[in-house]
Amino acid sequence: MKKSIRFLFCVFLLTILASTTILAQIELILWDHQTEAEPGHEMIKDAIARFEADHPGVKIRHVPTKNDSYKVKLQVAMAANDEPDIFMTWGGGGLKSYVDAGKVYDMTDMLVNSGYINRFIPAGIETVSFDGRHYGVPVISISGAFFGYRPSMFEKYGVEVPETWEELVEVAQVFIDNGVIPFALANATKWTGSLYYMYLVDRIGGPETFQKAFNREGSFTDEPFIKAGEMIQDLVRMGAFPKGVNGLREDQGQARMLLYTERAAMYLMLQSAYSLMKSENPAVAEELDIFRFPMVEGGKGNPTNLIGSAGNNYYSISNKCKHKELAFKFLQYITDDKAQEMLVKSGAMPPTVGTDRLLDDEVNIKMYQFFSEAEHVQLYYDQTLPPELAEVHKDTMHGLFGLTMTPEEVANTLEEAARKYYNED
Repeated sequence: MKKSIRFLFCVFLLTILASTTILAQIELILWDHQTEAEPGHEMIKDAIARFEADHPGVKIRHVPTKNDSYKVKLQVAMAANDEPDIFMTWGGGGLKSYVDAGKVYDMTDMLVNSGYINRFIPAGIETVSFDGRHYGVPVISISGAFFGYRPSMFEKYGVEVPETWEELVEVAQVFIDNGVIPFALANATKWTGSLYYMYLVDRIGGPETFQKAFNREGSFTDEPFIKAGEMIQDLVRMGAFPKGVNGLREDQGQARMLLYTERAAMYLMLQSAYSLMKSENPAVAEELDIFRFPMVEGGKGNPTNLIGSAGNNYYSISNKCKHKELAFKFLQYITDDKAQEMLVKSGAMPPTVGTDRLLDDEVNIKMYQFFSEAEHVQLYYDQTLPPELAEVHKDTMHGLFGLTMTPEEVANTLEEAARKYYNED
């Protein structure tokens, strides 16, 4: 009898151990760049803890990698068929290349059938959608380019916020006449100057201009690209930007300093720059206001269109993931109310419905409203284009602002690089 009891007890223990082992077998690997220095780091940690508590036996192995190394790491993994279950991208062309390679799970049905697609502002989903299908969700923060300005300076020199390009040029001339630089710009890193170029292409030709060139249904030498370059060089020649603009560094705050000291009147900036201003110079940040990039008379682009990212970091599920439903459930944890609140407290602005109720800052509220109202959000060219073409585009921005390349040469250089990249010659 005792032997039988011992035997049954051993069987019972083995059954419990086996069950525990089975429960603990599921592991989802998550890759992103949310290291301790990033605004989403604590939110991701909290979401993992909450998810694992609600799903016993399922573990999320979070592997954050610093921003500079992350893109390369992901590219190598994709090429080696060693992609993680859940991964972060910046959307746009980079993600589409993985979609075209069959690496990314089409989560359209899960998003639509669960109704979770309504969790996000429309512009957020647009960046990870191709041919009407959805391959990711926007998570961390909206990040767009807006003109920041100090109302006291506008009042001092008797100018008003411009709504058209013609009015913007007139305002710029008033500041020049009074010894003030119209536009703070530090273009050593090249992408800052690109903001002007991208906006002008959009305002002149509409979003389809870039999309057609990118999809090779058009050309980077189409008229809106040439005209945008001409308009920028008109500003350069009239003295609208700081001297030595291509040698000034955005990452060292040299553009912001011009605004702080009233040496410059306007600053085409990202939301991240505003966050830095709040810590660097609270007095100026408290006074600051923003306005959209003006419309171009006769242009096709809607004045609500934005250049930026309606999500900044987008999370997708790989086709190799064996537990796609669990992965999709986890994505809901990093975009739920708790995650939203943590991101706002960290200074981010998640692209989820209701974020504005958590904002206590008029500038951020206005930025969020601009995104909510945007007809189209164009992801930055250097994040949409393949890396090789992105570098060519950025290099030409030095030539454009430095007046060492004509607008035609800028356009031809990128078009020739595109033809070579896509083997069209």
